[in-house]
Amino acid sequence: MSRTLEATSADGARLHVEVHGPKDAPPVVLAHGWTCSTAFWAAQIEELAPDHRVIAYDQRGHGRTPHSPVCSTDALADDLDAVLAATLAPGERALIAGHSMGGMTIMSASGRPRFREHAAAALLCSTGSGRLTAEARVVPLPPGRVRTWLTGRILGSSLPLGPVTPPARSILKYATMGPGSAPHLVDACARIVHACPRTARHAWGGVLDRLDLDHGVRQLTVPTAVLHGTADRLTPSSHARMLVAELPNCAGFTELSGIGHMTPMEAPEAVTGRIRDLVTTYVTGNTPVTLEEGA
Repeated sequence: MSRTLEATSADGARLHVEVHGPKDAPPVVLAHGWTCSTAFWAAQIEELAPDHRVIAYDQRGHGRTPHSPVCSTDALADDLDAVLAATLAPGERALIAGHSMGGMTIMSASGRPRFREHAAAALLCSTGSGRLTAEARVVPLPPGRVRTWLTGRILGSSLPLGPVTPPARSILKYATMGPGSAPHLVDACARIVHACPRTARHAWGGVLDRLDLDHGVRQLTVPTAVLHGTADRLTPSSHARMLVAELPNCAGFTELSGIGHMTPMEAPEAVTGRIRDLVTTYVTGNTPVTLEEGA
């Protein structure tokens, strides 16, 4: 069973939302990353929908959600707040999973009353809270001001990506995926990324360049698991390890050998399995949770 609806954010932005699965099943909320869409979660939706209520939405300017001139981490939090209000009953608890910018959405929303009302646990996939351009390794140069400047110019570019050609697939694979990624997965990722309007890509690229959500990590008191790939050039291992060290209630760290930044597509079984485990433990298992659990 699937349906679509529209959630309205605090500034009036209209968000495309999809709900898959039985109405009475345990809820999972999925927030995708920069230049992606709900299509990025296709494998998780297919596997989880038979026995979960899977809620996925397009971030503003992505997929079927119109672009908005307001692009900020507060807007990300407002949008997640609106999705939770539109899809969950008062007091209903869900697992909230975010990939890349979706994880940053969770960090930005972590102190909000509605997030704390509805989040039973969280999963942060391939993400970081700041210093993204300084630590990214998409430009093959030693760390320093030159690499940081070039990375910022590339990620914040307003140039069109053009059609999905063999060179375009090669560039995307190098920058965002592990070296062993299958060609059909590289092609699928490229088509999703190239479909993102360049206006949204440019605007959100600037937000990510200036990102500072360390305070959001410290406010993320629900049990939160971290997952990342060892071949991630966009958010390398240093980000994941910082999150594990700083989270008040870390619920585990999963490291996927040879996997790049696009973990839900590159390693769908591992990501879906982690989601299932967290739902069983924190959403349906009624496990008592303390701030020290999983640390």
